[in-house]
This record gives sequence, C-alpha cells and structure tokens, in this order.
Amino acid sequence: MKELKTILNEKLFVEELNNTLSKDGVIAFVTDTVWGLGCLVNNKKAVDRIYEIKGRDRSKPLILMSNEYENLKPYVKNLSKKANEIIKCYFPGALTLVVEKSEKTPYYITSNKETVGIRIPDNEFFKQLCSVVEGGVLATTSANLSGNPSSKSYIEAKNSIGHLVDYVFEDYGFTSKGLESTVVLVVEDSLKILRQGAVFLD
Repeated sequence: MKELKTILNEKLFVEELNNTLSKDGVIAFVTDTVWGLGCLVNNKKAVDRIYEIKGRDRSKPLILMSNEYENLKPYVKNLSKKANEIIKCYFPGALTLVVEKSEKTPYYITSNKETVGIRIPDNEFFKQLCSVVEGGVLATTSANLSGNPSSKSYIEAKNSIGHLVDYVFEDYGFTSKGLESTVVLVVEDSLKILRQGAVFLD
C-alpha cells in the first residue's frame, strides 16, 4: 500500500501534536462518517474542554476510537460472543459498539455509565492519526456545536469549531460520507440499536 503523505509524516509536527494533547489539547479530524473532536482518554481537563466547546450535555458520553482493536481492548471487558462477532464483521467501519467498560475507562468519558462505546473508523487519515498519537486511542464526539448538524467537511469543521480547538486537520482527500455511525448496545447476546446510522445490522 502506498504511504499516505501528510503532515503526520513530519517528526517535529508529531512531537508538537503529542505535546499539545498532553497539555489538555483538543483536535478535529475527518472520519469515515462525519468529522470528529478528540482528546486523550486520560486527560479529564481535555474531556471537559470538549463538553464546553460543544455545549454538550454531560449525560451524553464520549466514545473511544482507534486504528486498531488491540488499542481499544484494555478499555472493555466481559465481551460476549455476539460482541466479538460484531467486531470481526464491522470493524473498521461506521458502527459504534457499546459494551461493558473496564476499570481503565474513566467515568468522565462514560457519563458515569458502566458501558463505553468503541469504534474503528474506516478512514486512512484517521488511522494514520491514531498511529502517531501516544496511546493510539482518542476520546471523541462529533465536531459541531450541540444542536447543530455534524460537520461533513474540512470547511464545515473549521467554520463550526475551528476557533475553539487547537488544530483542525485537513482530510487529504479521505473525505467523510456525511452520515453518523450506527450505535448498538450489546448485553450478553442481545442487541439494541441506540442510533440507526450508516450501518444496518443483519
């Protein structure tokens, strides 16, 4: 596969990015669905910033996204057979899986719930971003002010929240499709669709 040439290939920028994230930074980026906001999972001040930037209700949790399931695995536990089947079938892709959280997942991410949403977007730029972020996992939500439509392009993200975050990445041609992910809760082997989005489960 041809190497994706972006600003993330620049060592100095990656060092600055990780430094920014470690100091409560919030960034905006493209995914396969809509544009996202993200920060480090273990940085409560950064998570607080995301809620403040969006004007987001604190009862609505963030989700964890990465480029590899192995990075997300420590944040979940007691995965059922059905949950593992969904991971194998729909990751990477436009599906957010809500399962039991592990002790590693902070309650400020999950809005004090015992579950956490995880996803691996099928977008090459986002995958590259996670591959250079320390820890490889971001706490995320859509890049828009609460109550407004999700940003579907770099320009929309820049205009909506660009002045409120530390960096808005270009998409380098790996655009979003503009439809949010499907969110599915798995309890043991039963499924509950919390939000119907781009993916329809069989």
